[in-house]
Amino acid sequence: MKIGIVGLPNVGKSTMFNAITNAGAECANYPFCTIEPNVGMVAVPDERLDELTKMYEPEKTTHAVIEFVDIAGLVKGASKGEGLGNKFLSHIREVDSIAEVVRCFEDTNVVHVDGSISPKRDIETINLELIFADLETIDKRIERAKKMLKADKKYAFEIDVLEKVKKVLEEGKSARTINFTEEEEEVIKDAYLLTLKPIIYIANISEEQILTESTDKYVNEVREYAKSENAKVIPLCVKIEEELSTLEGEDKKEMLEALGLKESGLDKVIKASYDLLGLMSFLTAGKPEVRAWTIKKGTKAPEAAGKIHSDIQRGFIRAEIVSYDDLMREGSMNAVKEKGLLRSEGKDYIMQDRRYCTI
Repeated sequence: MKIGIVGLPNVGKSTMFNAITNAGAECANYPFCTIEPNVGMVAVPDERLDELTKMYEPEKTTHAVIEFVDIAGLVKGASKGEGLGNKFLSHIREVDSIAEVVRCFEDTNVVHVDGSISPKRDIETINLELIFADLETIDKRIERAKKMLKADKKYAFEIDVLEKVKKVLEEGKSARTINFTEEEEEVIKDAYLLTLKPIIYIANISEEQILTESTDKYVNEVREYAKSENAKVIPLCVKIEEELSTLEGEDKKEMLEALGLKESGLDKVIKASYDLLGLMSFLTAGKPEVRAWTIKKGTKAPEAAGKIHSDIQRGFIRAEIVSYDDLMREGSMNAVKEKGLLRSEGKDYIMQDRRYCTI
């Protein structure tokens, strides 16, 4: 599962990617520094694993991971091949969700591709190019469906759905703003529309804006736009996050406290991205290993067991489940068992987030 980091040139995409992955993607103050996408695997922060590691003192601790892709900056006209448009669109088609970095700070030393700071304009520049690309896709699908309609009337419904999407796109809105029925979702899902991909907006602010971001005019521009898509907005200072990414333990904690923050913005981005993909973790713990296993939300216990080993799924009978909060409160699995808090769940049990699970 991949998250694509997108944005105009020079908004902080590659710097953020570097901070998230420590992969050393090239970063410079000129457009199109990123041409081929950089890819990095990132551990998903999870305080539950830290606590379970203290409790079990395992030989190793394994976090869930998520893949981030740093995609080349986009400019106006990308859908027609301007700049690195064709590369941008092909790379974004390959990701599952989008993290769009929006510049919300002023700095005369960092060139803006359009010459001034306007978060709403920048978002619209990118999203309109994706909309234009989707319109081209929809037109081709409608043309094909109309040809097929002559032989099979079932294509009439497909045409209705495609026309519905086209109308919204022509209004300058993303396909993700549409409330589809289950039947409509089945029709549209294999169109692989760019504006249907889930999205979060990263408002890149300066250090001076950190404590005032809730009232910052630029950040609020991003929030206002995101409302129409029910999208999440995460303000962060990419420059500070890059520095934080080089620190660990107490050093990192001290810097966060000095900045008045409880956790880093990047941790928020990684967690939000994981959630955006419809993913969750269940945990297993023991002396050999404490581990977070990645599953899709709504996964049943046997399929979750299959993540550990296919033989466990085939021979699945039941899962022993305990609430993470109960385990932390009681202090040990034996104490949990004594108080009757360990539950036995069968094949129809749907895995819940914030649970600790032994299968």
